[in-house]
Parts: sequence; structure tokens; C-alpha cells
Amino acid sequence: WCLTDKFDADNSEHQRLARAIEHGDGIGKLFSTRVALQAAKDAGFEIERAQDIAHETQVGNEIAWYKDLDCGVINFSGLQGFARSQIGRVFTSNAVKVLEKVGIAPKGTVQVQDVLVTAADGLVEGGKAEIFTPMYLIVGRKPLN
Repeated sequence: WCLTDKFDADNSEHQRLARAIEHGDGIGKLFSTRVALQAAKDAGFEIERAQDIAHETQVGNEIAWYKDLDCGVINFSGLQGFARSQIGRVFTSNAVKVLEKVGIAPKGTVQVQDVLVTAADGLVEGGKAEIFTPMYLIVGRKPLN
């Protein structure tokens, strides 16, 4: 998972999205694709291919990688679609609060659910802004000598 060249470290919105992804997905720090590529080179790999395949548009790749997380206000395309919609999130959040309050769900479940929502929102917004990629591909080969 990397920040793309479109990420602007001086842009407060970009910084907010990077922090949301880091916090929500348990990542200490996101690095740029350039840093990831340089790390592979520094490790001694000869780079054969390096590209962000998340934001390429090819036949068979027309659906954005974050689409399943971005279900809009309401979605009736099944239980998962509803749960990921804004109304579904409110329902889930309230259900989790009740379950935790009555002792069915362990203490801290509400907090975990809040972190996961933060993660999903950061991923969708970061993906739409193309400042984040979960699919930066580096194909390297270790030299034989």
C-alpha cells in the first residue's frame, strides 16, 4: 500500500486521508511509490516492472478498486451492500452500541467498528483522489552474481 505521485504532503486534506488510512488499517506510515521502488532497488533487486495497477484503465478493469466500499447512501444489492451504505453503517453502528451495552459484544467493539469505518472512508476518498494505491506492483529479480 503506497501513496501515489498525486499525494501532496503540503495538502491538509491529503494528510488527513493518509492518516485515516494509516490509523484505520493499522499501518504505521504510508510511503510513496517512489520510496517503495527505491527500497526494492536498495535491497539489490533489478526492477523489471513497476506500476500502479489500481488506477490503470484496461479492458476488464473498469470498476474502481474501492467500489465495494463506496455504496452510497443506501444500497439494496444484498446484505453486504446495505451494510456498507451510509444508512447501513448507521444501523450497524447503533446495533453494535446496543450489543456492547447489554454485554453481548465485548467492550471495545464500538471503538473497533469506528476504526473500520474510518479506514473504509479513507480508502474510498484516497482512491477517488488517486493519492493512494493498494496495488503498486514491483516485479524485481535478484541478480545471479
